[in-house]
Amino acid sequence: MNKGLTLIELVVAIAVIMLGGIFIGSVLGGLPFYVVSAGERAVVLRWGAVTDISAEGLHFKVPFMDRVKTVEITTQKEESEAGAASKDLQVVTAKVAVNYNLSPEKVDVLWTQFRGEEQERAIKPAIQEAIKAATAKYTAEELITKRELVKEDIAVNLKESLSKSNIIVTGVFITDFDFSADFNRSIEQKVKAEQDALTAKNKLEQIKFEAEQTIATARATAESIKLQSDAANNDKYVRLKEIEVREQMAKKWNGVLPVNMYASAPLPLLDLTK
Repeated sequence: MNKGLTLIELVVAIAVIMLGGIFIGSVLGGLPFYVVSAGERAVVLRWGAVTDISAEGLHFKVPFMDRVKTVEITTQKEESEAGAASKDLQVVTAKVAVNYNLSPEKVDVLWTQFRGEEQERAIKPAIQEAIKAATAKYTAEELITKRELVKEDIAVNLKESLSKSNIIVTGVFITDFDFSADFNRSIEQKVKAEQDALTAKNKLEQIKFEAEQTIATARATAESIKLQSDAANNDKYVRLKEIEVREQMAKKWNGVLPVNMYASAPLPLLDLTK
């Protein structure tokens, strides 16, 4: 007895499996309920046309007639870049990231307009246009030094543009600015020149300070010499100096007279009568 399947039996088996799959799919597709998770909205389509929006929770639909498409309404992120020209016609490439939400009350309109392709059909083009509009207002150097203002301009453009498509912009970030190689070299040379100029200025200030100190010291010394010269011609000053000398001699004398005395040598006594 042949235990293998004949060709006819094999075909029948495959047909049964396919019919079973179709039946299961039909049953599941024909279930009269569906669930919308947190952070989502559901667009109900009847024969392809939008008929309702469902919030979170358990909902019912007409089997076989209705289809349900879920839409994410939590914060999402999209990043895009665009090549543009600055006010001084320098080529610049900017990369911008955007945080956004789809308006929960307008997911039916969004589905009708974009069929779930908001990023490609609305957000990326809006980012590129906003970059071009903003960079055209600033020189290449200003795009670096006034980055915050550039970001604000891009954000204003994006919010205004995307709000018309029921997309809410919650954050804008410039993640990168890139310029031509020639411009980057010119910036490096300018920075180096400014640093060299600052170093030279500091050195000049140091030399100037040292010169002023030297002049001040010389003036003080000259003034001191002049005062001493004037005082030397003053009898009271001469008398004061004599007294200072005698006091110093008295402090240093040990009270012992010299052993060898010469007749002509005066005694080392202080004149205390003066």
